[in-house]
Amino acid sequence: MKERIVRAVAGGFVLTSISLAYFVHINWLLLAAFVGLNLLQSSFTKFCPLECILEKANISK
Repeated sequence: MKERIVRAVAGGFVLTSISLAYFVHINWLLLAAFVGLNLLQSSFTKFCPLECILEKANISK
């Protein structure tokens, strides 16, 4: 369950970032880059801030 939420939130942030970059300002792509970098580092370190937030909210598995 947690992994699906993390993927959905990350995908939502990327799509929002791309939309904002197209309609508002190109610098919104930095948000997509940050999300991608965070996903990459979490694959190596096993640390994801959103997973910590979900654990504190008692959302398991």
